[in-house]
Amino acid sequence: MFRLQGSKVLAVDMTGDAVKAKNGSMVAYDGQMAFKKLSGGGEGIRGMVTRRITGEQMTVMEVRGQGTCWFADRASEINLVSLQGDKLYVESSNLLATDAGLRTGTSFTGLRGASQGNGLFTTTVEGHGQAAIMSDGPAVVLRVSPQYPLSVDPGAYVAHQGNLRQSFQSGVTFRTFMGEGGGEAFQIRFEGDGLVYVQPSERNTVAGDV
Repeated sequence: MFRLQGSKVLAVDMTGDAVKAKNGSMVAYDGQMAFKKLSGGGEGIRGMVTRRITGEQMTVMEVRGQGTCWFADRASEINLVSLQGDKLYVESSNLLATDAGLRTGTSFTGLRGASQGNGLFTTTVEGHGQAAIMSDGPAVVLRVSPQYPLSVDPGAYVAHQGNLRQSFQSGVTFRTFMGEGGGEAFQIRFEGDGLVYVQPSERNTVAGDV
């Protein structure tokens, strides 16, 4: 149902089914489509309350119909992720669309979220289906294994999946080597077995100034 048309446009072919997408991301469609704004990230009243409390905001719409709908957002690069009953952790600002059957929610992430100024929570996507995530520039998918843990700059982090543990590391960040950091620098450390998606451009964070 999901396919890329170029690297910055997502095409979704529908035959009466639905997709959830970032509000305002539809750029074109053919056939017959109906659009509905969803509250609480599409998770109902409970989701709306949870997201308001946690500060993990996400405004989505449901698109249902017959035909093809195209989505894009600020010329961001789009990456397709297939879920087979597992869970994807992704920054809400990097989530473009999901199969309507996938469940979204929020998850506690500890100090990484706090250090970014995004609260202590991140968005989760789980179930069977496809999700489209965005990155500023082509995303790189890095494998983490028990023998090879991974450290990531918080501004470059997009998403991760698999059996991974996150921890907060203070001390040296990548910016420190360039003389651009200030204050208490930090990294995100991933251990276990899974995949981490990183972007080649840093979003605005308070990294280095905690």
